[in-house]
Amino acid sequence: MGNGTSIGRVRGLGSAKQGTHHWWHQRLTAGSNLLLLLWFLFSIAMLPSYDFASLTKWLSSGWAALPMALLIATLFYHARLGLQVVIEDYQHDETRVVLLVVLNLLTALGAGLAIFSILRIAFTGTPA
Repeated sequence: MGNGTSIGRVRGLGSAKQGTHHWWHQRLTAGSNLLLLLWFLFSIAMLPSYDFASLTKWLSSGWAALPMALLIATLFYHARLGLQVVIEDYQHDETRVVLLVVLNLLTALGAGLAIFSILRIAFTGTPA
């Protein structure tokens, strides 16, 4: 019981044993996103003004740039995990693999661009 049918085992349609790992990653990134977003909201609220110069000065600090880069990384990773589940659950033909590859490329590109922009401001004080 619980092993599926013989043809299902032959085709490899059983459990991939990755569900718990994926589930934990979603929960951990959700928790870290909550903490980092609270930090972000309180940090922005404590700024004296919201003009370009003060925001650039704030982000050029290491105490702001590091948590901001972590926030970007966890947000994009959490979004990738969620969209991966949607694609795997609802896309059943050969375009599934293509969509997963496009998803991975777009999330890596978006996170990389955002983190590069944060690091550029942190190290040089000028935006990209």
